[in-house]
Amino acid sequence: MLIGLTGGIGSGKTTVSDLLGEWGAVIVDADVIAREVVASGTPGLAAVAEAFGPEVIGPDGGLDRERVAAIVFNDPAARATLNGIVHPLVRARSKELTEAAPAGSIVVQAIPLLAETGQRGNFDLVVVVDVDPEVAVQRLVTWRGMSEADARARIAAQASREQRLAIADVVLDNSGDREHLEAQVEQLWTELQRRSAPQ
Repeated sequence: MLIGLTGGIGSGKTTVSDLLGEWGAVIVDADVIAREVVASGTPGLAAVAEAFGPEVIGPDGGLDRERVAAIVFNDPAARATLNGIVHPLVRARSKELTEAAPAGSIVVQAIPLLAETGQRGNFDLVVVVDVDPEVAVQRLVTWRGMSEADARARIAAQASREQRLAIADVVLDNSGDREHLEAQVEQLWTELQRRSAPQ
């Protein structure tokens, strides 16, 4: 059973995927894979450096994420170039990991840009972690040390809350505390196990 998990920045998507992983789901995390495919010495890193110049490679030989973010953040054409390099590599690796999962597994693909990239049709079920944008701003400022302006810009650069909710089969409300979220995820896990059990 293939589940798509998404949510905006600061929504708590990682917490949800961590919980599902603890309970036995196979987690395929697009953010983790996106770092792997441009790691030091990879063809992905070479392609990014070719597109944006050698200065995007840091002193450690890896991708200088801050520099790349500064280049692409306010430049849609540059962002499209970067996505054109990274997204196909991430999808190919996600497919490999999904296919390698044991038979009968519940595979959860955590994809921040699921709504933006039109992948809704690839999944048996799409789960959206939802939070009020104002709550997300507060969390990004408090937990990640972002400025309020940066947090708002990051949220604005993603799909809108409405766009994400439009593709959701299940919505997890993360406007409360961790216990509130855990209870919903536990209920979801029970339902996923029920649905994936052999009939």
